[in-house]
Amino acid sequence: MKAIVFTEYGDPKNLEFLDVPDPSPQEDEVLVRVHASSINSWDWEYLTGTPFANRLMFGLFKPRRSKQRLGADIAGVVEAVGAKATRFRPGDAVFGDLWEAWGGFAELACIPETSLEPIPANLSFAQAAAVPQAGVLALSGYRKHPGLGPGNKVLINGAGGGVGMFAIQLAKLDGIEVTGVDAGHKLDAMRSFGADHVIDFAQEDFTGTGVTYDLIIDCQYSRPWSRCRRALTPTGRYAVIGGQVPRIMRAMLGGQVGKLFGRTSALQVVMDGPNKDLDHLCELLEAGKLVSHLDSSFMLEQVPQALQYFGEGHHKGKIAITVV
Repeated sequence: MKAIVFTEYGDPKNLEFLDVPDPSPQEDEVLVRVHASSINSWDWEYLTGTPFANRLMFGLFKPRRSKQRLGADIAGVVEAVGAKATRFRPGDAVFGDLWEAWGGFAELACIPETSLEPIPANLSFAQAAAVPQAGVLALSGYRKHPGLGPGNKVLINGAGGGVGMFAIQLAKLDGIEVTGVDAGHKLDAMRSFGADHVIDFAQEDFTGTGVTYDLIIDCQYSRPWSRCRRALTPTGRYAVIGGQVPRIMRAMLGGQVGKLFGRTSALQVVMDGPNKDLDHLCELLEAGKLVSHLDSSFMLEQVPQALQYFGEGHHKGKIAITVV
């Protein structure tokens, strides 16, 4: 099969489009002929070897041989099933998140059957591939403060990206007032998906406006917590989905220390794992209550160009990789 492979950290130019052996499913796995994938921030961070903490997991000086593939989201058709896999059969259209197994930027991929869901009939393969990681992260972040509804306020930092676009829609389904923060060229896109207010981060710092929110979902956690907490109501929650690793690690440590003293921290890091409640997202997508927004689409052999585009921050929503 054809796949995107890299053997050193750095520029997207390091990626190679190669012939590699076809994978074989384990007894609880499904072999999927990949029709589409999509780019997530982890792909960029893994490729560039940044932040440095990632190298402790994937290889200090270069990616380990078993970790030389990118791509987590997949959507495609079941080609074969393992001996103990019973949920799907060849020909079924499925999608899911490979998570740390990687390898979505390829013609074939193996994935545990429990990590897959049937593709909603109203979605293309590319639209489906945009959902698993970004949609699940958005849902997990939104659920860090359950019970919100009309009269409550949510701010989403990084609302113009893949996770942010889903988070806007989830909050609006519950009648919540939403403020989206991102680059100036993404403001119209955020409005089109339901944001009531938008902020250009280059022009205004949401932590200094005096407005407070019941929930902040932060995909770009880069400010000191002492500033972020000023933007929360007394009972507010701050859900961290992405950002600077040292700050995230300190947030996690603070939360664990608080638990020792019986306290629940307002600052919570989203770590619910892959594909959690993907079936619920399927229901929303099938009902037309949630839309999978694609900024652009690139062919498999164009992954280097797609990642370069992602790294430059131009995209609004998700970037799809079309394989078939």
